[in-house]
Amino acid sequence: MDGYTYPGGKHRRKHGPLGYRSVGEFRDWLRDEFAFRCVYCLEREQWANCLGHFHIEHFEPVAMNPDRELEYDNLLYSCQACNLLKGSQAVPDPLTVFTAVAVVVQKTGRILGKTADARRLIEILQLNSPGFRKRRRLMIEILATAAKANPALCRELLAFPEDLPDLARLKPPGGNTRPSGIKKTYFVLRRAGRLPETY
Repeated sequence: MDGYTYPGGKHRRKHGPLGYRSVGEFRDWLRDEFAFRCVYCLEREQWANCLGHFHIEHFEPVAMNPDRELEYDNLLYSCQACNLLKGSQAVPDPLTVFTAVAVVVQKTGRILGKTADARRLIEILQLNSPGFRKRRRLMIEILATAAKANPALCRELLAFPEDLPDLARLKPPGGNTRPSGIKKTYFVLRRAGRLPETY
């Protein structure tokens, strides 16, 4: 496993908190929703681990539709770089476009888009810029080296964060439109002994 495999199909939301008054209150829901990584470039919390590196991103920009500012289904979990590069642009939906069928990450760090929308999103976010390519190539090589020389380190790099949020303890003011998602949280899976060691 190289850490850069996009989801097998379109992402279907498992949570639906309502009624929060600020975007930041959605953070724990979004962290769990998107497996603690950027929906665009797949950068993981485990690899960054610094305050402010991950942002809550509005898929449909607030400037275009202010009514969706606090709508959960309009929010994404993104690294700082991807959030800044996307900005207020209208882009293809990464939850539909960035799948394992449409996007492949090469060992060189280059991302290949197999559809027009995937190629457009890669271009808008500059995911094949020298900096992004180098970062991915280095992480792929580090993970491959660790898998051979230090499997415990490799597992740590590909593991879930220690601080998994317990979403059952959160009480959104407007409720949760998808309460069954609580049973699928990574916190619940870990407590039940069913959380994979790596992902």
